[in-house]
Amino acid sequence: MSVSKRQLEEREMRKERILDGALEVFKSKGLDGATMDEIAIESGFGKATLYYYFNSKEEVFTAILTNGWQNLWASLEPVIADYNGPRKTFVNVLIKIAENAQNRPGLFEFLFNAPKAIKLDQQPWKEYQQRLYSVIQGLLEEGIEKGEFPKVDPQLMFKALGGLFMGLVFMGDREDPVTDKEVENLLNELITDPNINN
Repeated sequence: MSVSKRQLEEREMRKERILDGALEVFKSKGLDGATMDEIAIESGFGKATLYYYFNSKEEVFTAILTNGWQNLWASLEPVIADYNGPRKTFVNVLIKIAENAQNRPGLFEFLFNAPKAIKLDQQPWKEYQQRLYSVIQGLLEEGIEKGEFPKVDPQLMFKALGGLFMGLVFMGDREDPVTDKEVENLLNELITDPNINN
């Protein structure tokens, strides 16, 4: 018996609802404190439904992170493909990340903060995380080579950028989209060439 398109969509919707509910539980209780019971209650399903989709809370946790990172990565693909020089592409990548963050701030914070504390054997989301970091690192290095960024250590710049960027995205409950002007200003603050001012 084949599964209809509608049944598949309903399954996806149930899964989404479980992941949304679980996100709330994990945010308040952490992975250790969360239980499958609480996830079932928060997502509005019985435990049987929950176990139909996921074997354990670890599996739910992994699904939230993997889906989140996968979607973030997929949203950046067109920006990266539409390459127009390292600095401009870099700015556009940051704007797109900010857009993701504003659409789902709770999820976004979780994507970046939750994995730090976790020691799971399987961490499939790591692949997308690494790919994103490699792209950003590559754009920085290329921008420095082409003189579009001042000559600073890309590793250091990358670290500093993370903090600044988080500040930009989580500045209160801003509704308006992050603009390229803002990102440019951040960049200029962050990487003014030390040799120019002396």
